[in-house]
Amino acid sequence: MALVILCLQVGAQTKTGTTIGQFLLIEPSARVAAMGNAGVASFADAQAGYYNPAAWGNLAGSDAQFTYGLWLAGIQYSHAAVGVMLSEQSALGITLTSLNSGDIDVRTVQQPLGTGEKFNVTNMAIGVGYASKLTERFSAGIEVSYLQETIWHSSLSAIAVNLGTLYRVSQDGLFIGASISNFGTRGRYSGSDLRIRYDANNATYGDNSNLPGEVTTDEFSLPVVFRVGLSYPIALSGKNVIRMAVDAYHPSDNTESVSFGAEWKVMGLFSVRAGYQHLYQKDSEVGLTLGGGIDSDLLDFPIHIDYAWADHGRLGDVQRISVGMGF
Repeated sequence: MALVILCLQVGAQTKTGTTIGQFLLIEPSARVAAMGNAGVASFADAQAGYYNPAAWGNLAGSDAQFTYGLWLAGIQYSHAAVGVMLSEQSALGITLTSLNSGDIDVRTVQQPLGTGEKFNVTNMAIGVGYASKLTERFSAGIEVSYLQETIWHSSLSAIAVNLGTLYRVSQDGLFIGASISNFGTRGRYSGSDLRIRYDANNATYGDNSNLPGEVTTDEFSLPVVFRVGLSYPIALSGKNVIRMAVDAYHPSDNTESVSFGAEWKVMGLFSVRAGYQHLYQKDSEVGLTLGGGIDSDLLDFPIHIDYAWADHGRLGDVQRISVGMGF
């Protein structure tokens, strides 16, 4: 009986919340976010490299894109990506991600209403990638990122690697993509917030009751995610196209899930999008996604503006807006 109870307890545990770098899981592209974040087989712009670095190898031209998102609890999220064509078969990708909590009151057990001090949480990642179109139908890419997390006066850093492939299955545009993200080093917090004063003998022996010391934290891994998915465009008439996409996820710190969505581009100018993210994920708070976009030209440079809204259940909703330009 004791063995059965132990097995049940072990099986009930999950790895949710056990990894660092959670801001790396925030999908940046408003276009893809509105389609349920099913983007591993997408390659429309520079931010597609987040979902699959191989997407940079399929860009029609150099592209730059910036996203601003109002995340949960007023947290501010920003992401910038540039895809530069090196040749018709290869491209360089550069990304910058930032997350900022804003000022938060310091509260202690003795002063639950606040000490008068404030702290903030900031996360940053910068990455450089390369993708090549190895054949007419197959491309591969890699991105290496340096990330840093800071909580008040303590921080950690790590290196993350993203790998991806993209294959055009049929001549009419069926694509299959696969990627592994955030495979990298482990990180450990250090800084002045971990310094303490310590009484080694509880003042029983001698008077060394205020020795300087430092708390050591464990090392934590990054949230590795494996994605595989499909995208398929259906040409209706003229410049009216419907694109459908579906992704399957296998994360290291959560349960498996499926996301799917669709985009309807009208006259090549306006887009309407909808999707559903992380279906079948245990205890998921996310779900419906909606959005739209506009594509136009400004002084012979193509520009695109996209908006996404995503439901996060009891946590509320989040919104993103992306602005991009080809060059």
